[in-house]
Amino acid sequence: MRPLTLFTGQWADLSLRELAPIVHDLGYDGLELACWGDHFDVERALTEGDRYLDELRALLSKHDLKVWAISNHLVGQAVCDRIDERHRAILPPEVWGDGDPEGVRQRAARQMIRTAHAAAAFGVKVVNGFTGSPIWHLLYSFPPISPSHIEDGFAEFARRWRPILDEFASCGVRFALEVHPTEIAFDIVTAERALAVVDYHPAFGFNFDPSHLAYQGVDYIGFLRRFADRIFHVHMKDVWWSSSPVASGVFGGHLDFGDPRRFWDFRSLGRGRIDFEAIIRALNEIRYEGPLSVEWEDSWMDRLHGAREACAFVRALDFPPSAQAFDAAFSR
Repeated sequence: MRPLTLFTGQWADLSLRELAPIVHDLGYDGLELACWGDHFDVERALTEGDRYLDELRALLSKHDLKVWAISNHLVGQAVCDRIDERHRAILPPEVWGDGDPEGVRQRAARQMIRTAHAAAAFGVKVVNGFTGSPIWHLLYSFPPISPSHIEDGFAEFARRWRPILDEFASCGVRFALEVHPTEIAFDIVTAERALAVVDYHPAFGFNFDPSHLAYQGVDYIGFLRRFADRIFHVHMKDVWWSSSPVASGVFGGHLDFGDPRRFWDFRSLGRGRIDFEAIIRALNEIRYEGPLSVEWEDSWMDRLHGAREACAFVRALDFPPSAQAFDAAFSR
């Protein structure tokens, strides 16, 4: 059975010492540690080395928790994004600096390289995250844009991320982009294009999260099959979307999550419209054996209730692939 972890990004208001016993009691095998809050400190991992990492290992071991991946979505977002005041709220002060956009991008790139080294020091082989995008704002093409605008955007992504990916590869760590609106890749077509512009770099793949694909109308099972050898990590997260017209469409109408006028919203696992059994079958088909990481988000549910329910839901759903054809015995 695949290990079951909880992504700590939505729990960063709790210290890891507070969170670890809770996650153990909820029934998880481990954590996908976010590089914010105090859950995984890249700088301490590199400057304090074994002293910090051994303390972290001891805390996790005390609660029978393991780590298969860390995540640095917030810093990754700034590597090739259009930087503005929104980023100040999510970035470490040393990355934000004076807020000069190009300076922020360069410092974010250096910090992602440091994240690869910190992951390697911790013995973790996958870093999940975002890339940002210089062309997301051009999604709806009016005033009209030329194909060269989009080509230039993908070229900028490649220029900024290839040196980072090279460093990941040198560390024996892989970067898993969470394919997601606002990123350079947000569906199958753009994921293919992102892979191509980095020349199918061995350190570049995907953190599969069906909740960001399904409400767009993207074939999320097809995504698994199309990128079978690039699925480095899996998020288990559900989403609901309306089967009838509503006041706001796929773009969200500038409404907060949880607003009943939205066309779509994240839901606790099993309470949205994702076909998770089809996902498990597809993961078996592509021989994915990594963790299933619950990223729990639901605006109208208590998170402890939701995380416990999500753990039980995935435990009941996951099953290993068959080692033989079910009718093989008939031939003997």
